[in-house]
Amino acid sequence: MRSSSSRSLARRAAAPAGVVVAALALASVFFAPHRAPSAAAAPLSSTVLTAATAPNRTAQLALGRTLFDENCSSCHGAKAQGSALAPNLRGLGAGTVDLWVSSGWMPLANPTSQPIRKPSLFDRTQTKAIAGYVASLAPGGVPIPTVDVAGANAAQGFSVFALNCAPCHTITGAGDALADGLSAPPLHGVSAIQVAEAVRSGPGNMPRFSTFTISKQQLADVVAYVTRHIEQPSNPGGLALGGVGPVAEGFVGLFVGVGLCVLIALWIGDRNEREDTDEHGGEHAPPGAAAPPGNEPEVAHV
Repeated sequence: MRSSSSRSLARRAAAPAGVVVAALALASVFFAPHRAPSAAAAPLSSTVLTAATAPNRTAQLALGRTLFDENCSSCHGAKAQGSALAPNLRGLGAGTVDLWVSSGWMPLANPTSQPIRKPSLFDRTQTKAIAGYVASLAPGGVPIPTVDVAGANAAQGFSVFALNCAPCHTITGAGDALADGLSAPPLHGVSAIQVAEAVRSGPGNMPRFSTFTISKQQLADVVAYVTRHIEQPSNPGGLALGGVGPVAEGFVGLFVGVGLCVLIALWIGDRNEREDTDEHGGEHAPPGAAAPPGNEPEVAHV
């Protein structure tokens, strides 16, 4: 009797304990704090992304190296370290290389000649590959910019352009001669990216404008002015005279205007002389000369 009563008491005590254990298990499931993904799962996504992008990056660098070796290394060196013929390109950044290659300034047919703009030898993919390869050799420099002129103010861009760019490129962007046989190239036919790259990198004798001199907003304004008003100038009518600027156009107008005034004055003088000659029946005789026959003066008879 005592043993059976002890077992029944044990069963009654175990029943509430089982309920308590089950309740605790459910509470741990529903109210457990949120845990971040395990560290083992984190590299999985990055590994997948790296695997997807690495071949593209590797292929681009391989293409850029091949093009650089074939077209640029003879002057700039195998590792773009420069030589007696061409400067060092390491650390200049992809934006600088992209500007020179996309504008056709590089490569040169004759390494001793001044760079001139010409159609680029490479398409956009090849140009970016060369720029990316050179940029991978050393850090620093100007990257290829992203230009957004959606909210740019072309009027403000004109003010910045007139102050910083017009002294060399002229106010119409036609370009002009500089010292030592150099020249500032015209800005017709340039892209928005090329304008931004030139402002930040300062090609040739052009100064380099940092964000302290020309801010990002001012750069966007300048790009808007160049691409909207220099690339697509308004036509007020009349003769454009090549867009060489107000000073040169003033000289042309002065030369043409004065020339026309002189011609008209000569024509009027010649016409008056002819009318005077016809009025007096011939040319005026010099003083003391005999009067022509038939023109003797009448003598009064007494």
